[in-house]
This record gives sequence, C-alpha cells and structure tokens, in this order.
Amino acid sequence: LGYTVTWTEFPSGPPLLEALNVGSIDFGIAGETPPIFAQAAGAPLVYLAYDPPAPQGEAILVPKDSPLKSVAELRGKKVALNKGSNVHYLLVKALEQAGLKYTDIQPVFLAPADALAAFTRGAVDAWVIWDPYEAAAEASTGARILADGTGLAANHQFYFSSKKFLAGNGKAVDAVLDALNEADDWTKNHIDEVATQLSPSVGLPAPVLASSLRRESYGIRPISDEVIASQQRIADTFTALGLLPKAITVSDLQRKSGS
Repeated sequence: LGYTVTWTEFPSGPPLLEALNVGSIDFGIAGETPPIFAQAAGAPLVYLAYDPPAPQGEAILVPKDSPLKSVAELRGKKVALNKGSNVHYLLVKALEQAGLKYTDIQPVFLAPADALAAFTRGAVDAWVIWDPYEAAAEASTGARILADGTGLAANHQFYFSSKKFLAGNGKAVDAVLDALNEADDWTKNHIDEVATQLSPSVGLPAPVLASSLRRESYGIRPISDEVIASQQRIADTFTALGLLPKAITVSDLQRKSGS
C-alpha cells in the first residue's frame, strides 16, 4: 500500500491515546478505560476492533508477606495504580464486590515503573497492575494476587485510529488489523517461542513473558454494539464516581460501516 511503518512504545494507554490525539501516531492499542477518559477530554478517536476478554491479565497484588488476605481488607490502605488505565475500573469493581467504596481506599497514582518501586519498598499496600508487569512482580517479588478481573472486568484491548487518519486511510487500517490477526493466530500456538524472541527487547525473562502471554486473549474482532455497550457501562461508572468531567456516549466513537 506504500506506507512506511514507525513503531513507538508507550508505558500505558493514556499517553498512547494522547499521542494519537495530537497526531504523533496514527494507530494504537489500549485497554478499556483510557479511551473513556480520552473521549471525555475531547479526543477524536475511533474504536476499530477489539480483543476478547482477558480477565486474568490484570490483578490487585500485595507483597508476599502482606497480612492482607482479601480485597475487603484494603479499607484505608494505599493502593497504587495508573490513573485512567484498565486497572482503574478493576479496582472500582473489586471494591464494590467487597462492600467498599472507592473513597474507602487511598489511591496512589503512579506509572508502572514507579509503582513497582513503591510496591517493592513497601510505600504502598497494594498494586493494581496488568501483564506483563503483573507476571514480573509475581516472579521477582513473590507478589500475591488478591483478585484479578475474573467476574469483575473483561480487560478488553481496543484498537484505535484518529478520525482524521481513518477518513483517508481505511484500507491501510484494515491491512494493519489483518496483519495483527495473523500474528495473533501464530502467537497463540507458539507462546514459548514468542516469549524467547521478545525477551531481549522487553527486558523480561522468557518464562515471565510466557506466563503473561498465556493470560492474554487472541483473535481480533471487529468493533460491535455489544462491546461498545460494555464500554458505556464503564463510562457510566466513572461518571457516577465523579472521575469524568462530563458524561459521554461511547457509540459516538464507534467505527461506522464502510469507513
């Protein structure tokens, strides 16, 4: 198609979508919550496709020697998380299931690298994080899982472009999604091999990456009304908590047929 691809890495979804918003990138992947905050801030994003649920790919962790045994015991505790990321919603739902409110804990907003440092030195009581950081913390620190997304949060990953880029590059977007789907199909049947290949560039041991990859989901799907409705429920939750500046309608950013 005549395009040159430039790969840019981001530590989490919020800065990736900010880059998409300002035109620094044209295509990206992020979890459930970042696009909701981005939409509330006026970002002209488009939901293109999504991955199936991967609820075990995010979790609330505590140190191996922590006295905490359940989410209910997080009352009054310091909990590290990346603000506006997937795990933000997991934390809200886990607290709700345990009979707690979001205001019952002390959220400490930290990017993954800083959160790991705080978690390791005991500056926070718990850390809500996603893979591969989750798997790395389990392997390197013996961190225990208080709860993962099972029954609480689907942990979908979404594929996005800007409205401007999609308007003139629909075929290129579809070609990227097709290529990613081919990579998905190969990866799910060659997890150990993929982990070994990625280990040097990611900077994590291959067994840690393999553990993370096994908790992933595979098979990119076109965006659907059902998954958009799921996103709307997440948005409504954050609106009710006063964490969004305004209510949003997620379907406004759904890719239209033929675009």
